[in-house]
Amino acid sequence: MNITLKQMDYFIATADSGQVSHAAVNMNISQSAVTAAIKSLERELGVRLLERTHSGVRLTMEGAHFLEHARVITGAVAAAVRSPSRERAELGGKVRIGMTYTVIGYFMSKYYARFRKAYPQISVELRELPRAGLERQLARGNVDIALMLVSNLANSEDLEHELLLRSSRRLWLSADHHLLSRNEISLKDVAEEDYVMLTIDEARKTASRYWEAVGLSPRAVLTTSSVEAVRSLVAAGVGVTILSDMVYRPWSLDGQRIEVRRLIEPIPSMDVGLAWAKARPITSPAENFRAFMSVTMGGGG
Repeated sequence: MNITLKQMDYFIATADSGQVSHAAVNMNISQSAVTAAIKSLERELGVRLLERTHSGVRLTMEGAHFLEHARVITGAVAAAVRSPSRERAELGGKVRIGMTYTVIGYFMSKYYARFRKAYPQISVELRELPRAGLERQLARGNVDIALMLVSNLANSEDLEHELLLRSSRRLWLSADHHLLSRNEISLKDVAEEDYVMLTIDEARKTASRYWEAVGLSPRAVLTTSSVEAVRSLVAAGVGVTILSDMVYRPWSLDGQRIEVRRLIEPIPSMDVGLAWAKARPITSPAENFRAFMSVTMGGGG
């Protein structure tokens, strides 16, 4: 197998932007070079990583899985290149990291463990807060840096942010659901089904945006703040839901299968990123954490 770092960089850039043209601009190369690199990567892997839509491209399930591995690989290489300068840097101190519920539960654990191993001299204090409270703590200087859903960020006037991951939202269904036989599924189709609504991390508020855009609303038969409850209820056929790939697992806690399908409408992604206050310099430990996350997720640090 002959896979290059350049292919993975182009794939990551395209997956993050959702547009081959945007990836080409960001990488300062031609669109044809990006397209050729991704097609070659797909041939090497034997799977489709991206599928075309009327608005650009989106990840397949195999693409979502490979994206995580690609970020780790490119991040490890970038970290190795950075390591000589990092060893000369100030690595001590304390960083106060704020996180929202979904991020700390479904995204951060493995990266936190890696950061602690890479920077054992830095003391880390974690705080879980809802988005609004976290934004206030950042602005006041009570939290140095936050890992949060930047797609929900409200205070862009006082806070700077950096995107790390775009997680697509898809329809979750039970393994025997009748909609699985459809070639295309729309929000209108979903509106006719019983719906399980998640409320944690402003999920209900976010969902209302794309429902209102098409003049429809889901027929919610149950609302809950538990992702695992949603997973079990969908798998049991109680209803369907639309949630991000970041929290998707193919099995419920009691071993029932959950299927996912794309919708024909453009559903906004759930974006995970870093945020910090504009008004004060970012501390050295917080900058080390920011650079570590950026490099690990495939950025430049």
